[in-house]
Amino acid sequence: MPRLPLLAIMIVGLWAACSKPPHYDVIVRGGTIYDGSGEPGYVGDLAVSGDKVVAVGELPADATAGLEIDAAGMAVSPGFVNLMSWANESLIEDGRSMSDILQGVTLEVTGEGESMGPLTDEMKRELKARQRDIQYDIEWTSLAGYLQFLEDKGVSCNVGSFIGAATPRINVLGYEDRAPTPAELKRMCEIVEQAMREGAMGLASSLIYAPGFYAETDELIALARAAAKHNGLYSSHMRSESYGLLEALDEFLTIVREAGIRGEIYHLKAAGEANWPKMKTAVEKIQQARDEGLKVTADIYTYTAASTGLNAAMPPWVQEGGHGQWVKNLQDPAIRKKVMEEMNDRGENWENYFELAGPDGCLVVGLKQDSLKPLTGKTISEIAEIWGVSPAEAVLDLVIKDDSRVQMVYFVMSEDNIRFKLSQPWLGICSDNESSAPEGVFLKSSTHPRAYGSFARFLGRYVRDEKIVPLEQAIHRMSGMPCQALGLTDRGLLIPGYYADVVVFDPATIRDNATYEQPMQFATGVQYVLVNGTPVVADGEHTGATPGRFVRGPGYQP
Repeated sequence: MPRLPLLAIMIVGLWAACSKPPHYDVIVRGGTIYDGSGEPGYVGDLAVSGDKVVAVGELPADATAGLEIDAAGMAVSPGFVNLMSWANESLIEDGRSMSDILQGVTLEVTGEGESMGPLTDEMKRELKARQRDIQYDIEWTSLAGYLQFLEDKGVSCNVGSFIGAATPRINVLGYEDRAPTPAELKRMCEIVEQAMREGAMGLASSLIYAPGFYAETDELIALARAAAKHNGLYSSHMRSESYGLLEALDEFLTIVREAGIRGEIYHLKAAGEANWPKMKTAVEKIQQARDEGLKVTADIYTYTAASTGLNAAMPPWVQEGGHGQWVKNLQDPAIRKKVMEEMNDRGENWENYFELAGPDGCLVVGLKQDSLKPLTGKTISEIAEIWGVSPAEAVLDLVIKDDSRVQMVYFVMSEDNIRFKLSQPWLGICSDNESSAPEGVFLKSSTHPRAYGSFARFLGRYVRDEKIVPLEQAIHRMSGMPCQALGLTDRGLLIPGYYADVVVFDPATIRDNATYEQPMQFATGVQYVLVNGTPVVADGEHTGATPGRFVRGPGYQP
């Protein structure tokens, strides 16, 4: 038999290879694809090989995959980004990130105010002493070390972090209420730049809490400039969200403008009924800044109650020196008297959540001491009555007895303002909470329903039921838009070459189930979640897989 020429053999082989049906690791078939850009959805298929999206559109009918997902009638979207997450410790305890993953959140970004690094030895001791229900050893020093620790331990979601603006301040100044010297500020800026080179997403301030409260505007501009050198994002829990909301917004915009940096306003709100009308003016100011060319966005959680500690219920001056000194100060009769006088005033120079919510609107959800845990779920008014003291005294005594900031829920916001904010195209969604599960150590405390429902509530109540936002825009504002703000160029969109963070959900049934009375109720409606191409949710159930990675910011230098 005559031998075929080499060229003919190559052509026959190429034809045979090309004629084979394509094979992928995952195919999502027949869903309505919303690619994260904000464009309307279209019915099509999506293919994943390894950790990347490799094809989007109409795939050959004979294409095969190790896993085929029938997404007919479902929405197929990029994974959602929680740009303001407090999963720092909960992911150490349980890397499954259950409450957020089951809403489609594939990237948790932490670091508001204070971050998990860089840490001095003294900061490690303080962090260890502040631990409550979740106990862990601190096996890292740098912020990158913490994020790599999570990846190595195993997490279902991707993780990233800002460097908290108070973290370099504590590294250099401790908890002193003073401005840094030029040399100290230079060192603080160097700490920010080092974190940016290691993969931080940017700089995040939280200006109602000590010691972040002590920072003047010039200090924040300098730190933001350091982050801007590495294409970072400046995010901020502004200095006031109540009586000084508009002035605090002016400060935020000044920092963004002077530092030449993108800006994100954390959990934009007007707290306290007297301040609810200010939201219209705040939104107008933000829109005007955007029209002038400032790259400013914001996020909210989709509930009318805030949640933070009792440190937001008393003036920052009493907290100078750190937690131990704060507790000691509260036991001094003269200091107690002055603190309670200020708590019962409007607190226009500091964020007074005790006054904004009122004792009946301050709900205890997290305590450290087992002996006090029966008080979980009670208001400050109820605790004051049990102890036979005034509500202000009950606040001080709770901090002393629990030796913690005590986690609270504060009812301070307007439902009409929630709807108004959600109608703005530059506003995204966050949880401002941990990501947990209704089991184990998490049952020792309560939480805010936003931990289990913020994203699903947006898609169910406000998008589907109230039609405030078209679905394609809602998805963009939870995926493509936050990734763009973070400077990420390979996540947030369903296009070939991007990481395969994918959510398949039923837009007709997705909903939040968490309430203030029973907050640990999983959202429903999400059927599949892929993180870096690996299914972590299948048929609405967690698979146990932990393919999450440390996602580095745009300034990362290997």
